[in-house]
Amino acid sequence: MSVTEQTDTAHSDSLRTLSLAALGVVFGDIGTSPIYALRESFHQSHGVQVSIANTLGILSLIFWSLIIVISIKYLALVMQADNEGEGGIIALTALVMPRRGPVTGRRHLLVLTGLFGAALLYGDSMITPAISVLSAIEGLEVVTPVLSPYVLPVTVGILVALFAFQRRGTARVGSLFGPVTLVWFLVLAVLGISQIVRHPGVLVALNPYHGLTFFARNGLSGLLVLGSVFLVVTGGEALYADMGHFGTRPIRLTWGLVVLPALVINYFGQGALIIAEPATVEQPFFEMAPSWSLPLVVAIATAATVIASQAVISGAFSLTRQAVQLGYLPRLTIDHTSDRQIGQIYIPAANWALMLACIGLVLGFRTSGRLAAAYGVAVTTDMVFTTLLFAVVARLRFKWSLRVVIPLTAALLLGDLAFWGANLPKIPHGGWFPLLVAGTMFTVMTTWKLGRARLVENFHRRSVSIPDLVSSLKAHPPNRVPGTAIFLTSDPQGAPRALLHNLKHNKVLHERVLFLTVETLDVPYATARRRVVTEDLGMGFYRVEASFGFAESPSVPDVLRQVDIPDYSYSEMTDSFFTGELTVVVPDRPGIARWRAILFERMHRNAQRATAYFGIPPNRVVGMGAQVEI
Repeated sequence: MSVTEQTDTAHSDSLRTLSLAALGVVFGDIGTSPIYALRESFHQSHGVQVSIANTLGILSLIFWSLIIVISIKYLALVMQADNEGEGGIIALTALVMPRRGPVTGRRHLLVLTGLFGAALLYGDSMITPAISVLSAIEGLEVVTPVLSPYVLPVTVGILVALFAFQRRGTARVGSLFGPVTLVWFLVLAVLGISQIVRHPGVLVALNPYHGLTFFARNGLSGLLVLGSVFLVVTGGEALYADMGHFGTRPIRLTWGLVVLPALVINYFGQGALIIAEPATVEQPFFEMAPSWSLPLVVAIATAATVIASQAVISGAFSLTRQAVQLGYLPRLTIDHTSDRQIGQIYIPAANWALMLACIGLVLGFRTSGRLAAAYGVAVTTDMVFTTLLFAVVARLRFKWSLRVVIPLTAALLLGDLAFWGANLPKIPHGGWFPLLVAGTMFTVMTTWKLGRARLVENFHRRSVSIPDLVSSLKAHPPNRVPGTAIFLTSDPQGAPRALLHNLKHNKVLHERVLFLTVETLDVPYATARRRVVTEDLGMGFYRVEASFGFAESPSVPDVLRQVDIPDYSYSEMTDSFFTGELTVVVPDRPGIARWRAILFERMHRNAQRATAYFGIPPNRVVGMGAQVEI
């Protein structure tokens, strides 16, 4: 075999491996929608009769929604807007930020839009595991009504086990995700084909004419059905968010060859069954399966929904870490569950909050049909925001002409707003929940960002510049002691307060002093060239600036091993770290709204200590206390 042939074979194997992995992680959410999406489109609240014409109309809407929203909008367009390979609304928001300088004016409004979109994903992360697992376990009722009382307990048990497993990390079962999901999509196709061969006339629904006449025939009720039709594309954001793990080619290839055909075949198979037997509209997915295979189908569906839930939970962890890194959330405990994959992380606080929310949703709504009323409002709003942010990126970063951007954005928004409007009536029936979660998270994130900005302003007003400090020490040199002192500071130009306190109270200075600043960039990963920059300030003082991307977890020991300082190498046993242990005080008239100041003080008090977050050995830390008003 030639070198070229070997290279082509290796590339082909790699593409197949990535495509299989993408199948398990990226398409889990959208792949479980057939369990409930078509059923909900005929929900009695819509007032749409079960008829041949209406069935063909809804199938046509489902097919063209998959083509327009997933194939065209996300795979062909939005996935072009990658932030150095990373996708998702946080990465997209970072692209609209100016490369230098503060975020002001329209850019600030766009950043807030992206931030609220990120907050909406938390609501989605709570609803997806609840509705996915519950809809699968409801298949037990089709097997035999005797099992109906066990649906909720079994669902809660699976959710508890799923979230309890998170601390072990998904690396151990990640290799199983792809093959299990592939089996699931094959099951979808087989079930669909078994019905289509009986009633092949259902394929005429591929003609968009049937979708258009559905609206003409049903009026407002037809438009409201879009709120349920939208359930077939709820995994669209996951395609974009997970592109950094697999790349665009495996995702696009898997969608075209496996996912789209399997989904279309299954939906059309359900439609064929409903046309032949209208009574099956209550559970068309499970009714397609022969009675002897129902327990197996329920088991495979449960495995698929667990995988879909796992992908959403992992996405919530990644989103949380990115928000922490960009300064929108306080420091949280982040555990790495894999030595090989940077994305394999576990955040206890987020995990248990999601678990309690999922269990509460299951017990509160009790059926997947009722949960479907809460599903869609958050995702449709997110899709509108994604379209707007993509339009800005296309204009500013890609330099697309307005003649292209304006009609393209208008066309995408037409579809997004149609889905969004159809979901608005869901708000009183459960759609309020993701909006409440999003509003809460948005308030928390903006309060933390604003509070940190006020603290920085206070420090700047009272700080002493490093050149002034060096000049003062030259004039009045203190006693120097052997060793290296490392001061963590958020301001690379100002002298750390911990250093000033140390000089004031101990009246000594180490022979080597490092001012270490850790900066988070608006790109997912920092390059080796930008990782660590060292500057000699004289008199044994050195400024060290370390940069990390928003998808990375910073490690101070790793930074210190890379610094270029004469006669110095990092030693965990001898180097000393000095940190400012701040106590935030809320005065009678704080610089921000009082309720925000109180919220910020509580978050600051409960945030993970900087030493733990940056991986600093706790037995080498000296904390210098100080109070600061917000």
